[in-house]
Amino acid sequence: MQYFDHERLDVFQAAIEFVVMVDRIIQHFPRGKAYLADQFQRAATSISLNIAEGSGEFSNNEKHRFYRMARRSATECAGILVISKRLQIIEKEIYLKARELLIRIVSMLTKMTTIKSQTQTQTQTITKPTLQLN
Repeated sequence: MQYFDHERLDVFQAAIEFVVMVDRIIQHFPRGKAYLADQFQRAATSISLNIAEGSGEFSNNEKHRFYRMARRSATECAGILVISKRLQIIEKEIYLKARELLIRIVSMLTKMTTIKSQTQTQTQTITKPTLQLN
């Protein structure tokens, strides 16, 4: 069986796991919090979609950009988790599990963007001509 590049990434698999987790969480949100549930679901989905889109890019700069967008969506989800906890619409145990998974996702995305940045900087440094003064 053939796979897309993003399907091989641990961060993508974790992001999909988070989407499923969010779907279960928002089923318990009260009616008056539909706006929060909708935002949570869209932000969670955005993580995995940006990872998939980024992994399909050939340009390292574009990959990096999509992974940064995914990371921003993950931190948005972290904010929604805090709001949900403060509004007492999510149990502490579920909050902690979701938060732990988000931290893992953000950590992986940070490493992916940092490694790509360092590689680009090293490549730029290597290809720069040096000026010699005599």
